[in-house]
Amino acid sequence: MADIQLLVLGGGPGGYAAAFRAADLGLEVLIVESRKTLGGVCLNEGCIPSKALLHVAKIIREAKHAENYGVVFQAPEIDIKKLIKSKDQIVGNLTGGLGGLASRRKVKVVHENGVFIGPNKLQAGDDVYTFDHAIIAVGSRTVQLANWPVHNRIWDSTRALEMSEIPKKLAIVGAGIIGLEMATIYSALGSQVTLIELGKDLLPMVDKDAVNILKKQLSSFGCEFLLGTSVEQVMPSDLSVSLIFSAGDVKEYDVVISSVGRRSNADKIDCHAAGISKNKHDIIDVDEQCRTSVPTIFAVGDVTGMPMLAHRATHQGKVAAEVVCGYKVQMNTSLIPSVAYTDPELAWVGLSLQEAKEQGYKAKTTTFPWLASGRNLASGGNDGLTKLVYCTESNRILGGTIVGVNAGELLAELTLAIEMCATLEDIALVVHAHPTLSETVAFAAERALGTLTDL
Repeated sequence: MADIQLLVLGGGPGGYAAAFRAADLGLEVLIVESRKTLGGVCLNEGCIPSKALLHVAKIIREAKHAENYGVVFQAPEIDIKKLIKSKDQIVGNLTGGLGGLASRRKVKVVHENGVFIGPNKLQAGDDVYTFDHAIIAVGSRTVQLANWPVHNRIWDSTRALEMSEIPKKLAIVGAGIIGLEMATIYSALGSQVTLIELGKDLLPMVDKDAVNILKKQLSSFGCEFLLGTSVEQVMPSDLSVSLIFSAGDVKEYDVVISSVGRRSNADKIDCHAAGISKNKHDIIDVDEQCRTSVPTIFAVGDVTGMPMLAHRATHQGKVAAEVVCGYKVQMNTSLIPSVAYTDPELAWVGLSLQEAKEQGYKAKTTTFPWLASGRNLASGGNDGLTKLVYCTESNRILGGTIVGVNAGELLAELTLAIEMCATLEDIALVVHAHPTLSETVAFAAERALGTLTDL
């Protein structure tokens, strides 16, 4: 049995951020991680590998688009083995880097499954550790649909990124962010993609004008959308998968990707043994300092609920570590930016118009269309939009949505503006470089103020 000042259960973005911050502040830290490498789902089988493949998809589409400029390339020949090797090498470099950072900070890492056996004890493999404080950061896993068979032609998002083949006909059940990113990748690689979504609207939490631009673009890539559609039965065979839909239609696909969401892993660590409260969905209740119902145990990331995003987990991890070390800090923002790394990218932050009105603001929106952006058109960009939500009484920025090339990068300006309580005037009076895509943020503000000369 070993005594540890801080035990971090889980080595993903929230876990390693917490561990490294606590070590920097002088604590003895142990990470218990079930994988052979640090980085969690995000680095090993999520954010990073998917972005590597999305980059390849973008190259293929840009090469095709170059024909409009009189530059013609031959149709691409895709070497799947080399593509996967390149993706895995990127992941390997990053996970190896994390291992090095842990070593230099003298953070010990144990690669075992960990479960609580008391309010200050955890078992990992054959070893038992007692701790002064613990931070839970065990993340989430893909939701398994009830009554769906296990079959090599039915993939989850992890299997989809392994890319054992490029199916000719591909169905993606669940058109959320992950499903849309998979559609972006596989349609560029040559698959005929069908997206099947139970909801009647695509991404109902995001601005409809922006979503429609994304949907139109993906449709131009050959993606088919079946909205308001449920799958009643799944029948796999050696060569294909047949789906029976709610209307009685039967369609056959080479591969089906199940992408219907994620669920907390808190059910795997025996929270009850430690006295930790969680709800029926295995979401652990935490306060603004990420403290659970047990004062010496904290939780960060996906196990604490939505939004299940790596950057939220990272910030929570740092807060938890600093609280353990005696700092008076808390997670005092609900402003978590979101990005769908599709083609085009779709990014949003803050309040929607409806949410702003529900919270009592007299709110309006202002927009700037990217078809009027010189940089967008000169760079071969298609339709896009920058939309701001603002309070008409103070002109304060309350939220925003951007759809277009590198929308995720542009979102940072809006996020900072909202955090700093910036107004339309603050945005409009900042000189933005020309020609840039970032100008569209200033142009949207100028449009609301009546000072825009570019539209």
